[in-house]
Amino acid sequence: MTERDSRARYIMIGGFLGAGKTTAIQAFARYLSEKKGRRVGLITNDQGVGLVDSALGRSNQFPVEEIAGGCFCCRFDSLVEAARELVKAPLEEVPDVFLAEPVGSCTDLVATVSVPLQQVYGESYLVAPLSVVVDPTRALRVLGLDDQGRKFSKNVVYIYRKQLQEADHIVINKIDSVSLDYLETLKEALGREFPQARVLEVSAREGTGLEEWFELLLTEEMDSDRYLEIDYEKYAEGEALLGWLNATLAIQAIDDDFDGNNLLQEMASSLRLNLAGREVTIAHLKMTLTPTDDPYEIAAINLVRDDAEPELSHHLLEPIDEGELLLNIRAECDANQLKEACDLAFGEILNDKLGVKFEIQRSEAFQPGKPVPTHRVTAEAPMAMR
Repeated sequence: MTERDSRARYIMIGGFLGAGKTTAIQAFARYLSEKKGRRVGLITNDQGVGLVDSALGRSNQFPVEEIAGGCFCCRFDSLVEAARELVKAPLEEVPDVFLAEPVGSCTDLVATVSVPLQQVYGESYLVAPLSVVVDPTRALRVLGLDDQGRKFSKNVVYIYRKQLQEADHIVINKIDSVSLDYLETLKEALGREFPQARVLEVSAREGTGLEEWFELLLTEEMDSDRYLEIDYEKYAEGEALLGWLNATLAIQAIDDDFDGNNLLQEMASSLRLNLAGREVTIAHLKMTLTPTDDPYEIAAINLVRDDAEPELSHHLLEPIDEGELLLNIRAECDANQLKEACDLAFGEILNDKLGVKFEIQRSEAFQPGKPVPTHRVTAEAPMAMR
């Protein structure tokens, strides 16, 4: 076996909040496991704790390590430690492919994560090119090609565009959700504005176009000659405009078992209306509900825009009597607005309308702090450390 064959492949799939990264990564993990016979480890990332993404990975029975409290660039040592934890499994279960999902508001990943990983730990990891996944409807609006819906502020848009500028592959996801004319318009605009990237078209939900993308990530190696020019003050201001809420609730029936799928639908619809009334620009709202007696059974729902409808991606087959609800919301607003909306929905929907008991086990609402990378490699600073 050659040195390259012996190294684990590190694949990072980025993209803005609500682009469908988690769905794509879960599909990739299944492809690797079922069709390629590869052992997969998932690394999830968030500014807070209690991730829907981690719950989904575990429900599919993949090993998951969660890095909380900051993005990969600011928690680089934790990223490396997460990989080390995953390789502590029995030899036959040690991952040979790591799929890493960074925070959806994070950028400058090549200089702060990919290149340092390649330079410092190159004997252990082969780093794949960076993919950035986009939701076509949001991309059309950010690029000024569609004037519908509420818009993000210019510094949030700055982060979005910087993600695209550093991508090796721009992956238009959810191609089943827009017309062919819109898709062609978006593809042409992305090719014109971000010529460094290969533009791919997929539907992670339907499985369309995935194999071509996956095979590229399994055969190509990152090119570290290109570095992103970025204003960290604008980047920090954009992140600070985003409100973050993570909550974990224990849910229990009072009398009869309850429909967990309906519970998620009611909660998501209530939160959507409440946040719309506060003129909050939703980036991504997602929830899971896992029965207490079956950690591999799960219901999941997503809301990716103010003018979209909540969509169930995973369904529970039967009513349940108790379970764990995870709620993650990211939106452009003050985080206190998210907390107020959630507190209202918990009482009105869970207690009053559905008649179930709940206990908030963990809840945090905050604005992200300024990114301070552990390492940032550029042409002028080959291995600069803070």
